Amino acid sequence: MKIDLSGKLAIVSGSTAGIGLGISKALAESGATVVVIGREAAKVEQALDSIRQSVPGAQLRGVTADLGTAEGAEQLFAAEPRADILVNNLGIFNDVDFFDASDSEWTRFYEVNVISGVRLSRHYVPDMVKQGWGRVIFLSSESGVATPADMINYGVTKSANLAVSHGLAKRLAGTGVTVNSVLPGPTFTDGLEHMLKDAIAESGRSAREEADAFVRKARPTSIIQRVADVEEVANLVVYLASPLSSATTGAALRVDGGVVDSMAI
Repeated sequence: MKIDLSGKLAIVSGSTAGIGLGISKALAESGATVVVIGREAAKVEQALDSIRQSVPGAQLRGVTADLGTAEGAEQLFAAEPRADILVNNLGIFNDVDFFDASDSEWTRFYEVNVISGVRLSRHYVPDMVKQGWGRVIFLSSESGVATPADMINYGVTKSANLAVSHGLAKRLAGTGVTVNSVLPGPTFTDGLEHMLKDAIAESGRSAREEADAFVRKARPTSIIQRVADVEEVANLVVYLASPLSSATTGAALRVDGGVVDSMAI
């Protein structure tokens, strides 16, 4: 089985670091032209350089825009008016307690984690329908089906991702455009490392050791008993972005290491 995305244009939101950068690299490795997007021009350039080092000859473009705002989305649309593959990866997270999260914090999470993907899908999908082929992938989370007590606002937005994805898939029935969600569990990224910085300093363990310990403590149902690697998440996204996934739509696919203790979603 070979995945070949040559001739396909992929938009990946939130793609200058973490899972988004990993997905961009994996799509480029499969031959897609990838648009990397971030809020800071320097970070966009760093991400492009990183991908080029890993994937010599990669077909890449960069856009600087804040996709958590309507204005930023319009900047992207002006620079890249169409796409074959849309990966709605942009997201933020923290561990603020429910009683400390203000209205503005809830609104900020919803704008970035939910509405950004709605805006991008609303713009890019009609052209996919016209051409009779397209792939839309939302990055949700295991927190979207098992809301953590210490990240309730985050979990709610990830549940919303699942609802938008499933509903949009049904809306696009018979068009050749598929819509799916991917549910990562704890994944070894700069963001997770930052969240664990105090624990790392206290324990003296490496970032990876502390991240694995976090999984065993905070997500004890994990079957793999460790954080996932970014590449493990990206591999599933690339499959869903490919023609090989043509019968998979409206689905929520887990790459959570078995954190969600269920035989289904």
